[in-house]
Amino acid sequence: MLQKKKAWKSAAFLAVGVMAVSSACAAPSDSGAKTVQNEDAVLDQSGEAEDRQPENQTTAVLEELQEEGTDMDIKMDIKELTITKGYKGINDTNPLMTQRFGADPYAMVYKDRVYIYMTADAFEYDSVKSVKENTYSKIHQINVISTDDMVNFTDHGAVNAASGEGVAKWARNSWAPAAAWKEIDGKDQFFLYFADAGGGIGVLQADSPTGPFRDPLGKGLITRETPNCADVLWLFDPAVLMDDDGRAYLYFGGGVPEGKVAAPGTGRVVELGADMISIVGEPQTIDVPYLFEDSGIHKAGSKYYYTYCTNWQVDEAGTEQYGFHSGEIACLVSDTPMGPFVYQETILRNPGSVFGLSGNNHHCVFNFQDQWYIAYHTRVLEKAMGVEKGYRCTHIDAFEMQADGTIGEIRQTLSGRKQIRYVDAYQRNPAACFAVMAGVDTAAEDRTDENAGGIDMVLTDIGSGDFIKVAGVDFAEGSPKLFAAALRCAENRTAEGAIQVRIDGLDGAVLAELRIGELTDEQEFAECETQLLTSAEGVHDLYLIFDGEGFEVKSWWFAK
Repeated sequence: MLQKKKAWKSAAFLAVGVMAVSSACAAPSDSGAKTVQNEDAVLDQSGEAEDRQPENQTTAVLEELQEEGTDMDIKMDIKELTITKGYKGINDTNPLMTQRFGADPYAMVYKDRVYIYMTADAFEYDSVKSVKENTYSKIHQINVISTDDMVNFTDHGAVNAASGEGVAKWARNSWAPAAAWKEIDGKDQFFLYFADAGGGIGVLQADSPTGPFRDPLGKGLITRETPNCADVLWLFDPAVLMDDDGRAYLYFGGGVPEGKVAAPGTGRVVELGADMISIVGEPQTIDVPYLFEDSGIHKAGSKYYYTYCTNWQVDEAGTEQYGFHSGEIACLVSDTPMGPFVYQETILRNPGSVFGLSGNNHHCVFNFQDQWYIAYHTRVLEKAMGVEKGYRCTHIDAFEMQADGTIGEIRQTLSGRKQIRYVDAYQRNPAACFAVMAGVDTAAEDRTDENAGGIDMVLTDIGSGDFIKVAGVDFAEGSPKLFAAALRCAENRTAEGAIQVRIDGLDGAVLAELRIGELTDEQEFAECETQLLTSAEGVHDLYLIFDGEGFEVKSWWFAK
């Protein structure tokens, strides 16, 4: 269990305002002298202040005030800001991200992290620049995020998977990704499977979970020429199972042929080769009642669970045999990875019945740190934006596998999951890792990157009142004295402003204010630091609130 937050304690003797130690991050010229003061004593920190040690200054001030026995009247030089309104609740963990859309989520666990791969929904516009209905036809990227605590997610950008500018130039689109990893010739290799619209399945390969990815085949892995696949209406929606014996299986397919509502016959499974980029034998048909799309697979104990989205003719057919409805996630079970599978239950209602705005239902079931989760998409984000044109975002909720092997209906929430570990306040934490944000955007650190994956992301497009929230930051028992961040000028901009650092709320205690000025380099990041106004111990939610514009943030940390 995570411990409760400890109360923050005041360190009233610390400098008010800010003292930028790095000359590249000095306060703006109009900021004036920065002082710690009461009615009787003033410590001038202008002029030679940068040549002094902050710890020694703080100690000297404390000793002087203790000798005088005076209670200081601190006047914090903190500007009140109009906070940007975000697209999700400040304590909600769903959707996972709001800086971009992400549909058809797939989870891969690797070395104590979960990587989430998603179809990169992005606004389409009509001739008068109004957002139009999502046609999915322009999607050629796959968004990637990851987490080790299930609440704060690191943005890894997008893999430019398909189209003439993508890795797989032969493919038109990249929908519904699935990912897996395997040690091959003593080296971990990562495989990203995707649907080329409904016409086939491709595979990309990389040396890391986030890329950069390469196209090992130069063509589709599954095509209309693949045996037993020519009659599959939609050759898409891959899912991968890595079994305990090291063998891997690919599940795919969908669509409802005319007159075959109850038994479409369009689901397939095939064993993958040892290289993960070939298949063994002929894909086999899976008997899936009322299949629409969205193959999913997981193993629990000795059982294999095939999960999928039911078609939209279920309610019209009025079937009572299975008890599910249109557009729900149903579950089949087998003793072997290739079946036969037998219907067991329905596990997820259509998200529209919970959040409004129904649509296709796409999911992934996975286990992380001995907890079962389901990732699925909703239209919550576009609803909050007032768009409602079919753009999707990803949620994750936790559930328990029952002793009898059943799952039951999984509850869909905005509050989401519990945090399973804390963020170390004293390590360099990427700024593009957060639980909640408003106003800011993320972009590749290297502005020339071709976006095939494997990129570091930074916070950009920052404006006054924008913020990020990092949940569950652990200051341990120590008392940090400095807050620091790596900053640079945004492209073709002049940097000015500050970062307010607060805990436990947007109006919570102010730990520091890091003022930004004299940043001129658009490529190199300057490490800027400031003394803390107050101190903190234990675990707190951390808020970085931005004032000003023209700068980008790569990382942040505290120092004792």
